[in-house]
Amino acid sequence: MKSFLKSVVFTVVLCITLPSSAADAVAPVRMGAGAMTFDTVPGWGLGDDGKSVIGPTHGSVVIDKAGNIYTSADMGVFVFSPDGKVIRRFVSDEHSKIHDMEIRDEADGEFIYGARNANAEGIKFSAETGDIVLKLPFPKESGLDLQKFSPTAITVAPNGDIILSDGYASNHIFKFDKNGKYLMHFGAKGNDLKQFNTAHGMTLDTRYDPPRLLICDRNHEPKGRLLHYDLDGNFIEEVITGLGMPTSVAVQGDFVSVPDLHGRLVILDKTNRIISVLGHNPDPKLGASYNVPQDQWKEGIFSGTHGSYWDKDGNLYVQDWNVSGRLMKLVRVK
Repeated sequence: MKSFLKSVVFTVVLCITLPSSAADAVAPVRMGAGAMTFDTVPGWGLGDDGKSVIGPTHGSVVIDKAGNIYTSADMGVFVFSPDGKVIRRFVSDEHSKIHDMEIRDEADGEFIYGARNANAEGIKFSAETGDIVLKLPFPKESGLDLQKFSPTAITVAPNGDIILSDGYASNHIFKFDKNGKYLMHFGAKGNDLKQFNTAHGMTLDTRYDPPRLLICDRNHEPKGRLLHYDLDGNFIEEVITGLGMPTSVAVQGDFVSVPDLHGRLVILDKTNRIISVLGHNPDPKLGASYNVPQDQWKEGIFSGTHGSYWDKDGNLYVQDWNVSGRLMKLVRVK
């Protein structure tokens, strides 16, 4: 048992023989445990000069059905091929500072739904062209009198209803129909069982039938937790506690990846047990730290882990909240 725990918590550097032309290259790092063991891909997504191409990051990651990777940065949305090359970008005021994204394949194409805390709105845009097709401002029809509206998370129900979390302000979670009509809201700020203290991340938990909302209550005291609600806003259960500062959730099959802002990513199984820990940052001064410039990044060590997403092969793409703009690819070891 002790050896298993050590394998979960600590990151191990691989001993790999590199070609002479790559003698000075950074070696991949192996991390995780058991079926959830991964190797990093050093330099993935960087420009020809070895520098980050996306600028400061405080956002999300999603992947389209062709396998292209979308990440949101302060400047806009950047789209990478699986080998780490930028193939298109949506850089505009309308695409800037998207805090969370969800991607959905619909009858007329693939669309990305985004939560923009800095711009107080939810949006929907084409994954191919970037064209904005829907905006979700604060719904006055709710009858609420809010001093601030600052969405942090968004997801979409099977019937197309849109769920938007006001995680940086009221902690109400708003539900709209597919056309943007306000339907209802639920939740409130606080530390009680059925309250949220920063409803920061959210997705549709497809491990259950019918699917549920899986919500990150990031600042719940004493430590962050995940919650299940049904799609009508009814509390189901507290899923797991003690997660530090869980920022977002991504589901593939029976597994859930949960970035922790302190500088690690945990993976849960179908029973919601932690079965693997990736990128654990042992330095408390660097965990939850935005100001780690690229020349201080450490391969296989995360700092402000904020977003993640699985590709069809079970590989993970992880974004750090970071001043230089950090996006990493982790290849699952078969």
